Amino acid sequence: MDLFDVNWLGVVLAAACGFVVGGIWYGPIMGKKWMGAVGLTEDDIKGSNMGLIYGGAFAFSLLASWTLAHTFASYAQDLSVAVKVLTALGVALGFIVPALGTNYLFSQKSKSLFFIDAGYWLLFYTAMGLVHAYLP
Repeated sequence: MDLFDVNWLGVVLAAACGFVVGGIWYGPIMGKKWMGAVGLTEDDIKGSNMGLIYGGAFAFSLLASWTLAHTFASYAQDLSVAVKVLTALGVALGFIVPALGTNYLFSQKSKSLFFIDAGYWLLFYTAMGLVHAYLP
């Protein structure tokens, strides 16, 4: 299988969807709790290089989305919506959340920050799995 033989529209739309999930999660839903957990103020955020932060975050979203698309395409069969969504959720639950948890334990970050960030990654991958399920 060719590494780049994926639905590129699906890759970009799934990445955008995951990016939007992040904007909602770290905005109106968990924004204030997240800022408190990481020790940032609104002024700190406003004074940061938002182009680099958002550009980098979207680039990472594209990489994650392409990896999911390539994983799905590498199976030699059509996969159902449920299988794609559960696979994406499994990636988050089986790889992302444990890696995040290990880093947070060693860096002694708070449990609340772990649950905020882990919740985001679970939603991020689930949303991308849904997009890839409908745009194979």
